[in-house]
Amino acid sequence: MDKRSYNYIGKNIIRCDAVDKVQGRFLYLLDEPFPNALFGVILMSPHANATVKSIDVSEAIKIEGVEIFTYFDAPSIKYNSGEWFPGQGDFPDETILTGHPRHVGDRIALVMAETEEKARKARDLVRVEYKIMPAVVSLDTAGEMAGILHEDGQKSFDGSVCYGDIENAFSQATYIESDTVTTPKVHHAAMETHSVLAIPRPGDVIEVRTPCQITFGVQHSVAQVLKLPLSKIRVIKTNMGGTFGGKQEVVFEVLCAWAANKLKRPVFINTTREETIISTRTRAATKGRVETAIDTQGVILGRRFDITVDAGAYLTGTKKVMMAMGKKVSRLYRIPALDYRGRTLRTSTTPAGACRGYGSPQIHTITEIHTDLLCSRLGFDPLEFRIKNLLNEFEEDLSGGANIGKARVIKCLKKGSEAFGWEKSKTPKVSRGRFFTGSGFACCTHGNGYYKTKYHDFSNMSLRILEDGSAILRASIQELGSGATTALAQIVAEVTGIDVSKITVTETDTQFTSYDSGCQASRVIYVCGECARLVSEAAVKMLSQEASKLLDKPVRFSEGSLICEGKILEIGETVREIMEKRRVSIEAHYEHRPVMNPASFGAHFTEVTVDKLTGLVKINRYLAVHDIGQAINESFVRGQIFGGVQMGIGMALCEELPFDSNGMPKARNFDKYHLINAPDMPDTEIILIEDSEPGGPFGAKSIGEISTVPVSAAIVNAVNRALGSSLTDLPLTPAKIVQAVAEQKE
Repeated sequence: MDKRSYNYIGKNIIRCDAVDKVQGRFLYLLDEPFPNALFGVILMSPHANATVKSIDVSEAIKIEGVEIFTYFDAPSIKYNSGEWFPGQGDFPDETILTGHPRHVGDRIALVMAETEEKARKARDLVRVEYKIMPAVVSLDTAGEMAGILHEDGQKSFDGSVCYGDIENAFSQATYIESDTVTTPKVHHAAMETHSVLAIPRPGDVIEVRTPCQITFGVQHSVAQVLKLPLSKIRVIKTNMGGTFGGKQEVVFEVLCAWAANKLKRPVFINTTREETIISTRTRAATKGRVETAIDTQGVILGRRFDITVDAGAYLTGTKKVMMAMGKKVSRLYRIPALDYRGRTLRTSTTPAGACRGYGSPQIHTITEIHTDLLCSRLGFDPLEFRIKNLLNEFEEDLSGGANIGKARVIKCLKKGSEAFGWEKSKTPKVSRGRFFTGSGFACCTHGNGYYKTKYHDFSNMSLRILEDGSAILRASIQELGSGATTALAQIVAEVTGIDVSKITVTETDTQFTSYDSGCQASRVIYVCGECARLVSEAAVKMLSQEASKLLDKPVRFSEGSLICEGKILEIGETVREIMEKRRVSIEAHYEHRPVMNPASFGAHFTEVTVDKLTGLVKINRYLAVHDIGQAINESFVRGQIFGGVQMGIGMALCEELPFDSNGMPKARNFDKYHLINAPDMPDTEIILIEDSEPGGPFGAKSIGEISTVPVSAAIVNAVNRALGSSLTDLPLTPAKIVQAVAEQKE
C-alpha cells in the first residue's frame, strides 16, 4: 500500500487519553484510594554500608493501627530484580528487606498505617542502631572491596563479545588511537514517583496493581518470593506517569505483595521524589576505554573495548546492560575484528538498571566521542570517515546478531549534514573573546526486539469485532505515556476500516490477557504493532469467510470495506447477523514471533556556544535525523525525539548522581539534581527517513529509545570543537569546562 493512500497510518491522530489528561480526569494509582488499604512507607538506611545491630519499634507501634515489618520478619529469599522470566539465571543478591543495607536508601523495614501521615510519623519513631562499615564507591577499588559489601564472594560480573583476528588487525594498522570516556549515573526523572498496590483476593490470589513495564516480570518475582504458583499472582498494569526504564525492574512490588499477603489486607506503597531518587534505579555509570586500529585510507580494521559498569548496590539487570553495550558496537560501523571486554561491579550507591536505550547511550557516547577525537588527531574528515565505515543496508552483524535490515544511517548522515550546513558550520567561531561556537554530530543505532538474542520475543493478541461495528484489541502491552495504545489502534483501524475512535486497546492484566515479553528492547511498535496488524488481518479474513457463508455469496474485504457483489456491507450489521444466524463471534487470536530484528539508525547535529569564563554551554541549533521505516503517528514520533533530545542534553551537560567517599548521595531532590528545562531546550528540527522496513507494521520500526542515544556525544563533540579540547568526562559541567580552559592556557 502506498504511504499516501493510508487512512490512519502516518496521521496525527490525537491520543485516546489526551482529553482526560488535559482535564485532570486521567487517574494514577495515587489518585484512587483503595478501601481498607494500609498506607506503607519504607524505613530506608541512612548509611551506604552497614549492619543493623538493633531495631526498636516500641514507640512507633504505640500509634493506633500501625503495623511494622522489619527484616527480621521478612523472608530471606534472594532474587534479581532485573530478571523477567523464570530460568534466566540472573544472579540473585537482593531481598525485600535487609539487615545489611548496602546503599543509602536500602530497605530496612516497612511501616504501615491507615493514613500516610500516621505511617510516616511512626516510621520516624523507629530507632535503629547501625554498625557502619566502609563504603565501596570507587570503581577502581570495587572489585577488591567486594567482600565487605556482599558475602557471596562475587568480585565482578564479566562478559565479552569477540570475533575476527584482533591481533592481526592491530598488527596491520597504520594508526592506533585510544580514548577513555566516562558517563554518569542518571535519574530517570519521571513525573510519577514509584507506587504499588497489593490486594489479597479470594482463592489465595494476590493482585498487584503497578505502573510497570513488564507485568509478567513482576508476576515472576512475586511468585518467587511468596512461593506461590504464577497462576495465583495477578498483575494489572495501571496508568503510568512516565518511566524511561525506571519502572522496568521490580523495586517495591514484591515487598508490597508479601506484606499484603501476610496481613490479608490491601497495602499501598508510595514514594516521595527523594525516596525515588535514592532507593529505586538509575542509568548505570560507565568508564570505557576504546582503542581503534585504522589503515592508511581511514578504514577501521578492529576495535578493542575495556568497559567497566557500575551496578550500584545490587546486580539487578546491569550485567545485561553491559553485555547489550558490547553487542551494539558491531551494528553501526563495519568492524572486521572486535574484542569487547566488560565487567560489572557492585558499589555502595543507588542500584542501576534499565534506562532509555539500555546501554546504547553509554556505548555510543564512548565510541562517537572517540571517533571524533581520533579524526581530529589524525586529520581525517569526521563526516567522510564515518561514511566510509558505516554499515550499508542488509549487512550481517559480525557478532552473530540479526541482520541490520534496511539500514539508512548513511542517508541520515548525508541528509543531515546537508540540511544542517555542516561544511560551513564545522569551523569554530569566536565572539568577543570569551564566547566560542562550534558544531558537532554523532551517529547511532538501536534494535527492534529480542530476535536472535538469548531472550525469547513473542506477542499474543486477540481482536474481536463487535456487533455494533466497534472492536477490542486484547493486548498485553504497557502504555508508558508515549501513545502506544493509540498507535496500535491506528494499525487496527488501517487494516479493518473501523474508525479509530471505535477501537479499544487493552493493557496487561496477567489473569485475562495473553503473554507478552513486555515493554522493553524497543519492541512495542515493531513486534507488538506487527502482531496487531496480523491479528487484524486474521479477523477481517474470518469476517469475510463467515459473511460468505451467511449470504452464500463471495464476500471480500478490500481497503477497509466488506464488499459483496459490488455492494459495501455495514460491518456491525453483518457481525450481528453472523452471530444470530451462524452462532459465531468474530474474534481472531494470533501469536507473533518475529524472524527479524533490524536496526534503527539516527544522526544528530548541533551547534553550541561555550562561555569560557563561566563554563556555561548554550545550544543554538539542533537537528535530529532518524531512519524509522514508517511513522505510525508522526506527532508521537516527533514527541519521542523531543523528549530524547532533552534527556541526552541532560546527560551531556548537567545530570548526574554523585556520591561522596562515604557513599552519601549529593543529589536527593530536584534542587540538586539539575534537569534541562523548557527555557534551556533548543528549537529542534526533525527529519524522518521513511523507507519501509520489512517485518514491521506497514514498514515501521522503533524511535522511543534511539532518540536519546546520540545526543550526548553530539553535544560533547560540539563543545570540543568549539574549545579545541578533548573533554571525555561527562557531564560537562561548568566547573569541568573552566578547568579545561585553564589547562589550555598553561
